Amino acid sequence: MRKLTLALAAFAVGATASTGPAMAQNEQFLPSLVYRTGPYAPNGIPFANGVADYWTLINERDGGINGVKIVFEECETGYATDKGVECYERLKGKGPTGAGYFSPLSTGITFALTEKVPGDKIPLLTMGYGRSESRNGAVFPWNFVAVGSYWTAADVAIQHIAKEFGGFDKLKDKKISLVYHDSPYGKEPIAALEARAKLHGFTFKGIPVTHPGVEQKSQWLSIRQDRPDYVLLWGWGVMNSTAIKEAAAVGYPRDKVMGVWWSGAEPDVTPAGDQSTGYKALMLQHGAGKAKVHADLEKHVIGKGKSPTKDDFAQVLYNRGLLNSMLGVEAIRTAMKKYGNKPMTGEQIRWGFENLNLTADRIKELGFEGMVSPIKLSCEDHQGADVARVQQWDGKNWKVISEYYTADRKILDPMVKDAAAKYAAEKKITPRDCSKES
Repeated sequence: MRKLTLALAAFAVGATASTGPAMAQNEQFLPSLVYRTGPYAPNGIPFANGVADYWTLINERDGGINGVKIVFEECETGYATDKGVECYERLKGKGPTGAGYFSPLSTGITFALTEKVPGDKIPLLTMGYGRSESRNGAVFPWNFVAVGSYWTAADVAIQHIAKEFGGFDKLKDKKISLVYHDSPYGKEPIAALEARAKLHGFTFKGIPVTHPGVEQKSQWLSIRQDRPDYVLLWGWGVMNSTAIKEAAAVGYPRDKVMGVWWSGAEPDVTPAGDQSTGYKALMLQHGAGKAKVHADLEKHVIGKGKSPTKDDFAQVLYNRGLLNSMLGVEAIRTAMKKYGNKPMTGEQIRWGFENLNLTADRIKELGFEGMVSPIKLSCEDHQGADVARVQQWDGKNWKVISEYYTADRKILDPMVKDAAAKYAAEKKITPRDCSKES
């Protein structure tokens, strides 16, 4: 597996990334923080492949973004915060205008870089992860927790559980546990779950799991003893399949386990075999499967031997990588409408993100129909969407089992406001006046 992983990494860098010190003045440099090695590689690889393939598609099919070629370089973080910061420092100044934006694919790295990007004026695209309160663009002008935050996910999870039980009133005196990666990532949903517990009268219990998550026997023995009515899973990498195996070992029903969208991909269920059947997970809107964009990828990228992707093509995390790159490209394209068809600076791309308006027609034109709903960002709102669905593993495939849920902003907006205000006070930040931004 390690040899295969390294081979894939070498292919991706050699085939599509910048390897020389010089870049043309009409090229947009985009860094890619990845983890193709280590315990999180099974999940990191398909996402990285999707990210790279979409950028390659833009170059091969369209000749770049409005004629500006994308040049990118991967940097291996191993999901480690210190390595992520090292990658950031090494890549932030590359290219004629510096790095366009960073996608850390790690909440821990996001927390660290949140302190750095204001000085460097480089946006962070943290689609579906990162600081939930960074929805507040007045306090977090460089963070874009686009499509959904962990508070969105936690709120939707409780809504779905309530529906299964027959209504929110049925949650009273129920027990809901959270098995979470003991890191900033895993701790993010706790505040939202505690808010719902207080509102509906259920007992909430958080159960941490130490990185990388291969040892969980004591946690699941505790679950067997407590007998919670539902277990939420905030895991990543090998932790997810381990949790499913341990749930089976103690006889806890898998259809009463629901993962966040980072615990709802093929690498999370296939290692556990039949033990995964019935397991549920949230969806960051999209699931597995092909849309129109996949036909273009097969023609212009995969068919030309310019992609390392194999079995993960059109799987959940591959598709998420595509979406991640699409949002970034469209932000750059939006910025070009104001600043011209040339390589954009990080500050200009931030403007592009804050003025991004992906309509249903534009999503269809891009080939992503059915994968994401319309999203509109602004100075005030760096998230732009509050919806998610639920899927269930049937032993072979993911099946969508719910309509879209919308997170309750009456609960979450005050949390965002309070947490952002606390952060601003701690860091001595004067929030922007968004009414003066243009």
